[in-house]
Amino acid sequence: MAETHDFPSDLLAGQEELHQVRAELLALLKRLPWSVEPLDGFNDDHGWRKVERPASPGWTADEQAEVEKLRDRERELAVFVTCHRFWAEVDSQHKVDTRMRLKHAHETTKSPEGP
Repeated sequence: MAETHDFPSDLLAGQEELHQVRAELLALLKRLPWSVEPLDGFNDDHGWRKVERPASPGWTADEQAEVEKLRDRERELAVFVTCHRFWAEVDSQHKVDTRMRLKHAHETTKSPEGP
């Protein structure tokens, strides 16, 4: 099969949603306290680098549920994208390059003005 592919629309949509879910999960995790459970802060300067953490109030039940929901959706989408019937059409020697093109396909479809 040729090295260039027209990706199926459902595969493109799944990959785009996977990008969005991962970005949303990363943003959420950056906002949340560093520990899921309430923990005291610590300061360790005896290792190869200094590590400091403030006290963590832990995550609320709603925050835990939101992280779990996003992680579940991320797994569903990752399975959908990687197991899509399209990959059976791609020669094994081209699968890695084709997968990389799919991962970056959303960047080429957006206009220069923005999403």
